[in-house]
Amino acid sequence: MTLFLDRLYRAAAIIAASCIGAICLLISAQVVLNAATRAGLPLPATIPSYADFSGFLLAAATFLALPWTLRTGGHVRVSLVTRMLPRRTAFVVELAVLVLGASFAGYATYYAALLAYESHAFGDLSRGIVPVPLWVPQVFMVAGLALLTVALLHSFAQTWAARAPVLGGGEEA
Repeated sequence: MTLFLDRLYRAAAIIAASCIGAICLLISAQVVLNAATRAGLPLPATIPSYADFSGFLLAAATFLALPWTLRTGGHVRVSLVTRMLPRRTAFVVELAVLVLGASFAGYATYYAALLAYESHAFGDLSRGIVPVPLWVPQVFMVAGLALLTVALLHSFAQTWAARAPVLGGGEEA
């Protein structure tokens, strides 16, 4: 199961990286169009709703990268206190933090899913030149939050089984 979940987190991270790459291409294309327009070339001056699309891609990248970042130790961890605790106490604190994090992530997942459902039900559209159904970018937020919840629960199960914290790496604050 761990291998499957780790592959799922990695796939989400690859999609997130692809979103960042797409933002780079989109903004670069807009810069080229601006330069071409200033040079008098008969090209359109702008990519319709490019700022909206960039924002949607950035949101998708942010949320889809969360589980992989957690599992690879990329988040900033406040370990100043836990390093000074006895091993057993640090273990209990780690479990409590993972449960609390999973609870918050699950709560956010539920309400993000509700938001996406309502956006779909009411036919909400973005206000840009190109109207985009808002549930489309919101689905990526829901997927990222759901995977983060799973990653936190996965980490809890591994921590419980190892009887010691399993998440490491990360910068210390």
